[in-house]
Amino acid sequence: MGEAFVKIEKYQERWPREFEAEKKALSGALKEDILSIEHIGSTSVPGLAAKPILDIAAGVTDLRAAELYIGPLKEFGYEFVHHPHFPQRRFFRRGEWGAGTHHLHLYVYQSESWNNQILFRDYLRNNSDAMREYERLKVELARKYASDRTAYTEGKGPFVEGILAKAKNVWRTML
Repeated sequence: MGEAFVKIEKYQERWPREFEAEKKALSGALKEDILSIEHIGSTSVPGLAAKPILDIAAGVTDLRAAELYIGPLKEFGYEFVHHPHFPQRRFFRRGEWGAGTHHLHLYVYQSESWNNQILFRDYLRNNSDAMREYERLKVELARKYASDRTAYTEGKGPFVEGILAKAKNVWRTML
């Protein structure tokens, strides 16, 4: 297993198109088992610099059925990666370790984990100041932890939690 280097790129206009193509392929492969497929993560936020990895959330009714997807997803180049410390999702990677191009996250549709992904994305899409602040943090952390993706991700944690708290407050006022 190689090192997982952190590389941040300028926003690429092709990312939404690449997501739509991947969504179509995944929809065909997984058919009615998937309730929703969403573009999440930094590549889903127009204008936001990001690691050049498409993060995709697929909503399912039951995570225990994820084993059924291992074969069909392997045909599309996705490898199941067991993460026991993330019981609320199942994770598949496309591409080599440390150089993956796509991350597919299976969540129970409308669960707290699913909703947090959507809330975070939508908050950044609608709040350019928060988006720019997040971008600055990501660039700073990528410089500091260029060869330590775990430290990079952990460094973003407090910011992400703060944005989620704000997003949930906004969402509550809309009810």
